[in-house]
Amino acid sequence: MVLLMAQPDGSGGGGMLGNIFFILAIFAVMYFLMIRPQRKQQREREAMLTALKKGDKVLVGGGIHGSIVGMEEKTLLVQIADNVKVKIERSAIASVLKEAEATTK
Repeated sequence: MVLLMAQPDGSGGGGMLGNIFFILAIFAVMYFLMIRPQRKQQREREAMLTALKKGDKVLVGGGIHGSIVGMEEKTLLVQIADNVKVKIERSAIASVLKEAEATTK
């Protein structure tokens, strides 16, 4: 009786390498389309929050417009009407209004 042994020809390894390359390509696409822009936006937001100063016209997350009249490390005092001041968290600021936007509203 003669036993025939199959000789490995390496054809199975190429498919594995192709699969690994495909998975790496998917991660690369996800990084450039999702993770990188989100990190950039987060850095811009942090820069905006650290650059806040008294007198800035701001839009609070709830849609309230006001101007900063007092500042602490984590909180802001925002005047939303005459004799109406609200203490809010710094992270609640949605955006800083430009002078042109603030005067038209």
